[in-house]
Amino acid sequence: MKKIKLGNSGLEVGEISLGCMRMSSLSKDDARHVIENAMEHGVDLFDHADIYGGGESESIFADAIDMNPSVREKMVIQTKCAIRKGFYDYSKEHILSSVEGSLKRLKTDYIDIFLLHRPDALMETQEVAEAFNELKESGKVRHFGVSNHNSMQIELLKRSLDQELIVNQMQFSLMHTPMIDAGINVNMQNEGAVMRDGGMLEYSRLNNMTIQAWSPFQYGMIEGPFVGNDDYPEVNAKLQEIAEKYGVTDSAIAISWILRHPAKVQPVVGTMNPQRMADIAKASHVELTREEWYELYRAAGNNLP
Repeated sequence: MKKIKLGNSGLEVGEISLGCMRMSSLSKDDARHVIENAMEHGVDLFDHADIYGGGESESIFADAIDMNPSVREKMVIQTKCAIRKGFYDYSKEHILSSVEGSLKRLKTDYIDIFLLHRPDALMETQEVAEAFNELKESGKVRHFGVSNHNSMQIELLKRSLDQELIVNQMQFSLMHTPMIDAGINVNMQNEGAVMRDGGMLEYSRLNNMTIQAWSPFQYGMIEGPFVGNDDYPEVNAKLQEIAEKYGVTDSAIAISWILRHPAKVQPVVGTMNPQRMADIAKASHVELTREEWYELYRAAGNNLP
């Protein structure tokens, strides 16, 4: 698998990562198979959050690989916090306690990348900065980032932080393209022209901040997969046509569409099916032409102005 650099961190990882949200549903042996298979195909970044399976996904992950230094050094572990029952929480106390909980469940001394999961409207940037400073100085967290943040929220945080924010995790797929639409429909009076993210693709390229694409096979707000879905015949027909040309699966083409963007977006793939992960990993060696990329974009229901 091809490698990408995450922001200005110096971290170099496989350009496709594994999201571990569903790992809580697996047995220890099945989880081990999922993780080892992913690593065999070049995946070395594993994405977690304190809420995934109520923390159980982190625990099963650590148990499955019998977490030890020789295994740990081969992977990049990322986790997130802030989503609580009925509210979001960027308090210093919650950030620190969440990291302690994740470290315990993951059976590790440090987290490679720690993200703020969803924006807290009551965020006090100095309080976040104090928490990040303690985590960095103690060696418990090496790098930081955010998830689902727009450019101005990031700028506000950066005003107080001593650490660089290296990634921003955003929902992005062939059937969820507001980050693309606004840039194509500049100054148009249509739905696509609405800027919903503060120009994150452009912002990330200007600031060398990696976007990680969550739910790369979903349409809507996690309403279901579009690949193989009879409700989306046009985009699936085009996916299959291009997949046959390159000798890969339609899911691999859906990922290669994301990888083709020059922002070097890193898809977070949540499959717990080892064979599907092996098939998806082949996307790393497919480079769509500009024409194919736009054909897929139009087949997904988008019109060019």
